[in-house]
Amino acid sequence: MRCPYCQSEDTQVKDSRPAEDGIAIRRRRACPDCGGRFTTFERVQLRDLVVVKRSGRKVPFDRDKLARSFDIALRKRNVEPERIERAVSGIVRQLENSGESEVASDEVGLLVMEALKSLDDVAYVRYASVYRNFREAKDFQDVLGELTVEPDSE
Repeated sequence: MRCPYCQSEDTQVKDSRPAEDGIAIRRRRACPDCGGRFTTFERVQLRDLVVVKRSGRKVPFDRDKLARSFDIALRKRNVEPERIERAVSGIVRQLENSGESEVASDEVGLLVMEALKSLDDVAYVRYASVYRNFREAKDFQDVLGELTVEPDSE
């Protein structure tokens, strides 16, 4: 692992422990050249996923981008980071277990909306407003109506 401070390729692992409910390894590292300390995370990646955008363009799946989407939607909301991490990891696992190497961006968006709905109603509405490209107040009313519908009445 290259040192992020001096770019030395000779870094040492000082401590390793499970992270994120055992699905990742957290490693504390030190650089003998500059003395810098940093943390890395190691995760299992079952397959290289590619996201197919609405335009047809294909981009590599980026777990960090998925996590940033949650962070933006949940900004200033009182949701435990562990719950957010479980939701992100759950979506990644679902996509990797689907057996497909290409996934439509709309499918990823729906999975995020489903996860946000169970985490926080405000975050769900925030994300929906961007994902569904709201244009008027009625769009907000419609999505709020989705939140108040009882599961048994559908």
